[in-house]
Amino acid sequence: MTKINDLNLDNWKDYSDILTDSLWILGERDKYGAHNGEYHGNFIPQIPNQLMRRFTRQGDVVLDTFLGSGTTLIECKRLGRCGIGIELLPQVANSAQQRILQESLLDKSTYTEIINANSVDEKTKDNVISILKSWGRKNVQLIIMHPPYYDIIKFSDDPDDLCNSISIEDFLFKFNRIVINYLELLEKKHYLAIVVGDKYTNSQWIPLSFYLMQEVMKNDALTLKSIIIKNMVNNRAKRNQEQLWRYRALVGGFYIFRHEYILLFQKR
Repeated sequence: MTKINDLNLDNWKDYSDILTDSLWILGERDKYGAHNGEYHGNFIPQIPNQLMRRFTRQGDVVLDTFLGSGTTLIECKRLGRCGIGIELLPQVANSAQQRILQESLLDKSTYTEIINANSVDEKTKDNVISILKSWGRKNVQLIIMHPPYYDIIKFSDDPDDLCNSISIEDFLFKFNRIVINYLELLEKKHYLAIVVGDKYTNSQWIPLSFYLMQEVMKNDALTLKSIIIKNMVNNRAKRNQEQLWRYRALVGGFYIFRHEYILLFQKR
């Protein structure tokens, strides 16, 4: 048994469902239990499921700084991990709370907690620290970040919402502040996973994910371990419009977005 997960590598062939390639071809989203895909912009449950099984042990703490519909915390309950989720928008946090409560606990000694606040604020980190202390913990063992992809989806009119950043530079600066804010809480040799995609502006591909990766790599405490490419299925913006988008691609000389990235960093 390794220190960072519960996998028994003497029987490593038993874990055929755990992905080890950098290309993730995943089918339909997992809709088991409390999961659903109604919230525009949420990621599929298979992402936190894979990350938790690889990089945490049962009872470990997972922090999600952009909780959204609560997917990460639902997976925490299913896998027996403690989970802390931060969500800026009150109505989204309330909806996530109701959804998470519908999921049964694998391990009754584990807990989940939602903080309705701005991840950038120092006082939000203090709140996370208080929750950890109440659980008898000092660190988290995995951080998952799935931020807005800058201004692709307008989630709110709140100026603190990253989708309302005044520029890409502003978006990157605020995001890196969040990374710095919580990096000290991440246990050494444990992992930070960032799920992010690119965007088009004025017929130009903007490599937002690579800009973000370069920004995060300025943190000397982190080592880039993997860049995972994950396919996107049934993208809501393109749903039932496959032929229309194919025509647009042929006319416009571009390729249709079918992937996003999982940037995997390890704390030194």
